[in-house]
Amino acid sequence: MSYFIEKTVKMGFEEAIAAITGTLKEQGFGIVSDIDFSGSINKGLGKEIAPYRLLGACNAGYAYEAVSAEPQIGVLLPCGVAVRQLDGNAVSISVIDPFAAMMAVKNDKLESFATEVKGKLTVAIENL
Repeated sequence: MSYFIEKTVKMGFEEAIAAITGTLKEQGFGIVSDIDFSGSINKGLGKEIAPYRLLGACNAGYAYEAVSAEPQIGVLLPCGVAVRQLDGNAVSISVIDPFAAMMAVKNDKLESFATEVKGKLTVAIENL
């Protein structure tokens, strides 16, 4: 079992950011954080890597349910989305598989929740 769901798209980097943001919104997720990972690596280490952004996607309803069932689940929230430039005009977009991530948490109340969230994230990736 993989810990992420991924798709490679043929589009510009900023276009890919807009595309995944839009498909996530269609599935009820907002972007609550946006980290310029490649910029942070450059600033902290002086190293150059291809454009790489980390987005935090959140569906407030699901987040509330998860925290209500498991107060410490916040360490796994929001859902991580990695957008990274590949060679040429290709961009990799991957999201965490919440079902795989929640397997470490021994709480049966989270299983159906994680399955629903995985379904919505999968649709968002497939709709790119």
